Amino acid sequence: MKIRVIGGGLAGPEAALTAARLGCEVDLYEMRAVIDGQPRLTPAHQTTEFGELVCSNSLKSESPYTAPWLLKQEMRRAGSALLRIADETVVPAGHALAVDRVAFSRRIAAAIEAEPRIRVFREEVTRLDDTTGPNEDGAENIVRCTIVATGPLTSAALSREIERLTGSGHLAFYDSISPIVEAETIDMDRVYFAARWDKGTADYINCPMDRAEYDRFYDALVAAEAAESKDWEHLEYFEGCLPIEVLARRGRDTLRFGPMKPVGLRDPRTGKTPWAVVQLRKENLRADSYNLVGFQNHLKFGEQARVLRMIPGLENAHFLRYGQIHRNTYLCAPALLHETLFLKNSAARLAFAGQLSGVEGYTESIATGLLAGIYAAAMAHGEELRPIPRATALGSLVHYITHAEVKRFQPANITFDLLEPLEEETRKKIRDKKERHKLQCERALTAFDAWLAAARLS
Repeated sequence: MKIRVIGGGLAGPEAALTAARLGCEVDLYEMRAVIDGQPRLTPAHQTTEFGELVCSNSLKSESPYTAPWLLKQEMRRAGSALLRIADETVVPAGHALAVDRVAFSRRIAAAIEAEPRIRVFREEVTRLDDTTGPNEDGAENIVRCTIVATGPLTSAALSREIERLTGSGHLAFYDSISPIVEAETIDMDRVYFAARWDKGTADYINCPMDRAEYDRFYDALVAAEAAESKDWEHLEYFEGCLPIEVLARRGRDTLRFGPMKPVGLRDPRTGKTPWAVVQLRKENLRADSYNLVGFQNHLKFGEQARVLRMIPGLENAHFLRYGQIHRNTYLCAPALLHETLFLKNSAARLAFAGQLSGVEGYTESIATGLLAGIYAAAMAHGEELRPIPRATALGSLVHYITHAEVKRFQPANITFDLLEPLEEETRKKIRDKKERHKLQCERALTAFDAWLAAARLS
């Protein structure tokens, strides 16, 4: 019943501790190590500790009936080891769950050391299709499955191995994210629906600019302050996916011939073609959020809010997500992964968790590690793998990464946008958004408890 877990960040230790708790022997591999008194680190890490928080120390909101709160409630009910440690190492942070990052890492290491079913190997793994591992006496032991949770800085050698097993083109090495705005905060009196050249249905919201509006927007954009890049990111932009501020610096009219091209987008209210247009595209069938097409950028969030609210119709916009471009190795999960997080069409029993699987955020990474550990333990025991219900927060997150449109797939955090909507009759009856979210949370927790009971995990 041997399980191999690769990666000592957040998802890996969570998967290892979960599988061990469910009766499995686990070999946990981490390439960061101290060799001859010198630490061997990745460009992002500062220690060799498990669960090192590289950026923020926050695991997001604890406000009741928010999407991050719901995900953490599900994780607590399933016995998440790292979330329990986070609760034990909490520091004051308003409505957020923030931790003492040093104490957090040390408690994780202590939990792993105290678990007799886990053995730690401080070495790099470069092959994934081998199915044996060492016993204490040196004899070989069958590895039933492997969980890969090596994160956004997966080593070059292991990245090549993943590409070999999944096929080229299924591993991304950077993240390009356009801002997303809440539909209810768009001033619909200032925008119009249209398809370019009136071909097809008018699914895009178009924010028209005259020449003066465009010039003001352009000047603000090129003067906006960029987000700081860490030395280890070495951002190398792809020509086909340049940050909008980089594109703008090539010339005042560059945007008008690129993402803000107005050609074929006549304003039906005036019969004229605007000087420039910002297009908004639906994020989901419910049309409760839209992304700004082609507006990936590397500006500070505050600067994005200031500049993007200069776009007609977005003066009072609430941004659900700001644009980002940063290094992030991740799988094209909808093309490669089952809902159980195991690789499709592969003889090797490989599961993926954490940011490598296509989720974003500390909590989301831990959650997928928890789920991978549960599924791997079931597989090792010869039990049926019971996919987590779509109605739950964790189920919705996994459903997104395994069912998103392949060509447009981008990693995601947990939001209500991913959860199943309430029935139309209920939505019409209950207008208050907070009340609707409360009902979604209650429904999710009921479904989660039923899944735990059926899987004998509660």
